[in-house]
Amino acid sequence: MNKIIDYTFCPVSFGPIKDSELQKLLSSKYADSRVVILVDQNSHDNCLDYLIDSCPILKKADVVLMPVGEENKVIEVFYQVQEVLSDFHLNRKGLIINLGGGVVMDMGGFISSVYKRGIDFIHIPTTLLGIVDASIGGKTGINIGPYKNQIGTFSHPVFIHMDSFFVKSLPENEIMNGYAEMLKHALVMDAGYWNSIKNISSDEELIKADTLIRSIHIKTSVIDKDPKEGGLRKILNFGHTFGHAIEGFYMDKKKLSHGHCVALGICAESYLSMRRNYLSKEEYLEIETVIKRAFKFLTFDESAIKNIFELMKQDKKNETLEVSCCLLEKIGVCIYDQKISEGEIMDALYHINLIAGTN
Repeated sequence: MNKIIDYTFCPVSFGPIKDSELQKLLSSKYADSRVVILVDQNSHDNCLDYLIDSCPILKKADVVLMPVGEENKVIEVFYQVQEVLSDFHLNRKGLIINLGGGVVMDMGGFISSVYKRGIDFIHIPTTLLGIVDASIGGKTGINIGPYKNQIGTFSHPVFIHMDSFFVKSLPENEIMNGYAEMLKHALVMDAGYWNSIKNISSDEELIKADTLIRSIHIKTSVIDKDPKEGGLRKILNFGHTFGHAIEGFYMDKKKLSHGHCVALGICAESYLSMRRNYLSKEEYLEIETVIKRAFKFLTFDESAIKNIFELMKQDKKNETLEVSCCLLEKIGVCIYDQKISEGEIMDALYHINLIAGTN
């Protein structure tokens, strides 16, 4: 039995694909449409057969293979995929199914939103990060060098389906990638949820349907109130001002997952919340302990700190020349549009260094 999640912008279902409305949708609305499944190497090798076995109507679909990794979420790959879609003669009645993790969701959504000035697309996330975060909200995007999601649109899929089959075989680093976003959801909106996931010690416990759906509900409830990020939705960027800059800095240097970088960003922004006397020291130390237990802390030298600061100045969320981020007043209560100074940024990054020395 599929669980239907309340969401204004498109149907969202959770459960086995074979029991979902996907096949019915494809055989009715898209019966005469050309269908393209967009995958990367991981989702091609590990997820595509399951999708087609569960939804046999997709046996006739075309498949487009993208390279794996955030470093490939770039304009060059975007052009290549657009050319392939044109070679397939995909028209405006066509459909793209994005099968993969966060990169496939972001890239596939953007490609769909601008190809032929926009065609319908479906998200089927195959990672924990994709399920609890990237597939929901209508944000699409590609990177420009180290600057994250500098080109993008707001465009919602016509259908989202989530099947926990995909996450049951994910490696540990991919589980942690999604766990960071789940912690973020709890910290900005739901202290009770934070208490239920902060001490989870097994992947099996973390990926239970009820746990995942609670995180999904937090994100959908925020987006329903503020779809274009004019206000409340900005709280979902908690941890990302520092996190995106750290991720951008290391893009060509070492493999750091988005979730790992966001976790460090959560710690940095929680630390600044405490330094401003918004967040109590006790709650900050609780957050630090949880993040330190789950993620490895890094040491930033002077050059790295300078570069990370420069990347933060280019963050697309900034509305002035000053850097803005989200801060916590307490666990479960987040405030946005908080201007932070260069000195505060340096202080937070030096503090990450101190934690790394004890990690």
